[in-house]
Amino acid sequence: MLPHPGATSNHKPIDIGPLVRAANLALLSCRRVKSGRLIGRLFALTTTLLVASCGGSSSYSRGVYSGDTTYRVDPPGATYRRVDVEDANDLAWVHEDDGTVIQVNGSCDSALDIPLEALTNHLLIGFTEREYVGEPELRPLSGREALFTHVRAKLDGVPRELLFVVTKKNECVYDFALVAAPGAPFERARVDFERTVASFDTEGRR
Repeated sequence: MLPHPGATSNHKPIDIGPLVRAANLALLSCRRVKSGRLIGRLFALTTTLLVASCGGSSSYSRGVYSGDTTYRVDPPGATYRRVDVEDANDLAWVHEDDGTVIQVNGSCDSALDIPLEALTNHLLIGFTEREYVGEPELRPLSGREALFTHVRAKLDGVPRELLFVVTKKNECVYDFALVAAPGAPFERARVDFERTVASFDTEGRR
């Protein structure tokens, strides 16, 4: 069961399994701005993911995330458990059965006015043997253009299939990532991921 978005937790660690531990290096990338430059940090999880609502001053309730920025986005579904990788992303969910991970992150700073292609490449740091599936595609999202990029690659020698979505709005960058085992697990999760992305809105609250 997916926890209620506003629920709190005792931050008890759970072992999601090797698939998630391999995937998290790239999918849960933390953005920070230092000296006017975008710094991408791949967050390595060495032991466990923590079941939690996001820590610090952020909150996620009734589909609305409030932190450095505020936006509305729906969770991917009841087969996903919300997890918290400390300071690495705004929101993340892991599939209970196959370890597929969906994450959402937003960062606001005028220094983030960087082309969408460069921002997407930033998310691919750490992956090897990259194979792009089709051409990256621009689609409308929350009143702006978003770049959708589908990639097959390896992380520490383990094959992964990835879908990244990156958009910019009002001096903020928003990125979405789907990381799954290739083939059927990815295709199943893609429907959930694209539904979550389509629900994204920076304007309205429920």
